[in-house]
Amino acid sequence: MKVSILYFARLREAIGLDREVVEVPRDVESVAALRRWIAGRGEPWSSAFAAAPRIRAAVGRVMADDSTALQEGAEVAFFPPVTGG
Repeated sequence: MKVSILYFARLREAIGLDREVVEVPRDVESVAALRRWIAGRGEPWSSAFAAAPRIRAAVGRVMADDSTALQEGAEVAFFPPVTGG
């Protein structure tokens, strides 16, 4: 299945990409599985995801949790939590 992955803030800086389209294995069916698969790709992904353990996700521009299912062509955004005032 192909998915588009968007990286924001510290993740974008650490990985050196703002987006990529990847073909994921069949068993990558949820946000949690995608997160594990990305980190398992090695550097720079493993360090970027390890350094930000509370990474948030959105699927199709809607906030998602780890159990959110993925479908062919999904757009998944990952970003660290933000603070503001």
